Amino acid sequence: MRIGELAHRLGVNTKTIRYYESIGLLPEPERTASGYRVYHEGDVERLEFIKSAQRLGLALDEVREILALRERGEAPCNYVRALISQEVVEIDQRLEELRGLRQELVALERRAQDSAGVNGVICGLIEHVRQKGV
Repeated sequence: MRIGELAHRLGVNTKTIRYYESIGLLPEPERTASGYRVYHEGDVERLEFIKSAQRLGLALDEVREILALRERGEAPCNYVRALISQEVVEIDQRLEELRGLRQELVALERRAQDSAGVNGVICGLIEHVRQKGV
């Protein structure tokens, strides 16, 4: 299949596919006599793997390493387990930050309802947060 067909099938942009080739996530495809790229089912599977890994929060460098381990004949699962553990820690940290932000916004919302017009250069509600915190 050609690049447009592959992109359509997987719901990605053709530029994304070319980019993945340029950074080594996808192998250089075969070419027709007229220079068109030709892709196979293995490329579909590889792109589906890349998309799944990204959905789980893995960076492209991490995906590249997983693929490289597999290509060297090594099982990448221990590496993937470590990545997943780190991702869980980072998600927990982001959740904690979001909880704090939510509390700050709720307090700001209450203050906005209690005061008809908070003075400030632009908007006193935001300026107060920027300068003093809620």
